[in-house]
This record gives sequence, structure tokens and C-alpha cells, in this order.
Amino acid sequence: MNLSSIYNHRAVDHSLATSGQPTVAQLGAIAEAGFDTVINLALHDDPRYSLPDEPGTVASLGMAYVHIPVQFATPTRADLLAFFDAMQAHAGQRVWVHCAANMRVSAFLGLYRVLRQGASPEAAFDLMHDLWEPNAVWSAFIADALQDRP
Repeated sequence: MNLSSIYNHRAVDHSLATSGQPTVAQLGAIAEAGFDTVINLALHDDPRYSLPDEPGTVASLGMAYVHIPVQFATPTRADLLAFFDAMQAHAGQRVWVHCAANMRVSAFLGLYRVLRQGASPEAAFDLMHDLWEPNAVWSAFIADALQDRP
């Protein structure tokens, strides 16, 4: 299976990829491609955008699983910091980060790249702008978080 068939898939580099919700078969392809960790920012309670047992599926494929359920309408600073911690905890591994449509992920990843890796906002948010333009809630959330820039 080609990873590019996963909804809104984007390869950031060799060790980091993002997407919308993968299927069970696509999670198998992610494992076969050598990814070590799956970080999920979507919710588990909406069958339209989640799998029946993603934690169990990911574990059965030999990957680590991190779930940070981010409410799309109300992202929080605690969610963002949990994401930063997960990225740091799995540094040096091949990490696949997803949510329902790669919108939450692209915003959080942009903030991670600016605030933790020192990237310019223009470069850090290229992935996000390739996928979507944030609504008022997300624009305000991003602007507020960027105030923490050194």
C-alpha cells in the first residue's frame, strides 16, 4: 500500500509524516514503512473519524501509541504542551502524527517547529497552509501560542 493514499498525507521528512485518519490497513502500511510511533490528536468517540480500537491495532503492529484528544472547536494550551512532550519523548524515532483531516496536526506541528525547533513561522506553517486556512478559533490559538516565541 502506498502511504500517499492516506487522507491528506504529508511527508515532512524521513522521520516524520502526518495525515488524516488512517484505516487499519493503512496503519499496517505505516508499520511496514518503519514508523515507530503513532500520535493521534483526534477523538475516539466519533466513528466517522476514528477506528474501533486504534490503540490495540497500533500496539499489535509493534508501534507505540500516544493519544492526545484535541477538541477541534476548543484547542488548549495543555493539548499543545502534551503534543510537544510527546514529540520530545519520541525524538529520534520515526513518528506518524494524525488527526481526522490533518488540520489539528498541521497547526500543532507548525507551532512545534517554531517554538521548539526555532523554525521561521513562514517555513513552519507551509504544511498547514497547503492543507487549510485556520478559522477564527485556530488563528487566535496559533497567534496566542506564538507569543511564547523567544
